[in-house]
Amino acid sequence: MAIPRAARTQRRTRIQEEKEEQILEAALDVFSVSGFRGSTIDQIAEVAGMSKPNLLYYFRTKEAMHRALIDRVLFTWLEPLRAFNAEGNPESEIRGYIRRKLEMARDFPRESRLFANEVLQGAPHIEDELKGPLKELVDEKARVIRAWAKAGKIVKCDPYHLIFSIWSTTQHYADFDVQVRAVLGQGHSGEGRFEDAARFLEQLFVDGLSVRAKQPVS
Repeated sequence: MAIPRAARTQRRTRIQEEKEEQILEAALDVFSVSGFRGSTIDQIAEVAGMSKPNLLYYFRTKEAMHRALIDRVLFTWLEPLRAFNAEGNPESEIRGYIRRKLEMARDFPRESRLFANEVLQGAPHIEDELKGPLKELVDEKARVIRAWAKAGKIVKCDPYHLIFSIWSTTQHYADFDVQVRAVLGQGHSGEGRFEDAARFLEQLFVDGLSVRAKQPVS
């Protein structure tokens, strides 16, 4: 995990912590729009409202700021999947997962776009995490989904593509927010669009996996 330069001192002050957060907020603004390659330290310093030398006291490189943000995003982004409970009711767990992912799309759109930009550029800074901790977590939850299907609680499906589908449909509302609001129009593009999306996606996924829905009508 990236450690800010100022954090390496024996004792961090409140001002140091506030400056680090100020810089990371600015870096998130810049990286989420321009990606890592398209961003510069000068741009981040300007958005942060501080001089470049002052910024470099806290973070020596652009890579250090990006790494600190990516570490945060990975932890936050995987939390809903970690909460996926093998002992829970499949329908409730899937509904809960969809809603938690949509809440993140609503509350953390910049973080979502930061992650999307990183992946679109070939994931040069997070490839180890994708192949390691992320894959291990998805493998674990795939086994849960397979166990539910084996027990007859949901229909048989490919658990990986189920997870990918939930990722793509929920994160769409962060990464393509401008398009969503433009197409929905003024009367339907408010905060209620997330509740509308949640209800639709619950119907799509829960009904699609329901054993009841697949039973023939006698």
